[in-house]
Amino acid sequence: MMSNETFMITGSMGCIGSWVMRNLVQEGINVVATDLAMEPVRPRQVMSEEELSKVTFAKLDVTDLKAVRSLVDENGITHIVHLAGLQVPFCRANPSLGAQVNVVGTVNIFEAARHAGVKGLAYASSLAVLGPAEDYDEGKIEDDVPLLPRTLYGVYKVANEGTARIYWQDWQVGSVGLRPYIVYGVGRDQGMTSDLAKAILAAAAGKPFHIRFDGPVGLQHANDVAQMFIGAARAEHQGAAACNLRNDIVSVAEFVALLKKVEPQAQITVAENSPLPFPWDLDDGGLREILGGMPWT
Repeated sequence: MMSNETFMITGSMGCIGSWVMRNLVQEGINVVATDLAMEPVRPRQVMSEEELSKVTFAKLDVTDLKAVRSLVDENGITHIVHLAGLQVPFCRANPSLGAQVNVVGTVNIFEAARHAGVKGLAYASSLAVLGPAEDYDEGKIEDDVPLLPRTLYGVYKVANEGTARIYWQDWQVGSVGLRPYIVYGVGRDQGMTSDLAKAILAAAAGKPFHIRFDGPVGLQHANDVAQMFIGAARAEHQGAAACNLRNDIVSVAEFVALLKKVEPQAQITVAENSPLPFPWDLDDGGLREILGGMPWT
């Protein structure tokens, strides 16, 4: 147990944030959980009330630099897991707000970490920084391939990886950015790629559901991804890494077939000829080296 740690989580009421919070509390670590929303709807799905009572909750708008710096300083934060951000549909609907939250908010986190001397910083990038598979040569996609996003959300994440690089170059603020693909599990209910998690829930509830994409995808359980964010922050990386994640690769059709083995009455349909605009054959060697292994379920 590392009782001298105090972790701050931004976007703590989201799916991954809830699992990060749960895992840290179960280790006995001090946790400051921040978000604009203060009702722990998703955390309650994975944590007991006793566990929630051990968390310091703080309302935080990451676009407010003064508030971010004050919270980091006043709580003696040693490590940050930065997950706050708006998903693809929200960035498309309101590009200006998306840039404020996703780009300016991330700059503010790095600025607070710089001034406070935070030891370790992990932040959520995304596979959306990449273009579709046809933009790349055959073979596994490595961390350092050209970034060719097809969405504003992806553009904002590219900017964040650039911010991380400059904060290391100019001020030696180390960080690890993780590029999750399709995260599933309890609490995953926002963003287009949440369709697979929603399909599981719909099947269990006996309700119909339509998955809006097809083709091969990489599936990553929320608990595994949460452990990677914690490990990446604890690595106290000397540099600005931005890393792919890779786990089970299945087609959406195969996923639905497996789901129907468990729930034969599942009413799940899949869009045709609508692959996601990301490659799926990824090399995760960079993150494996930083973490010393991968906690895949």
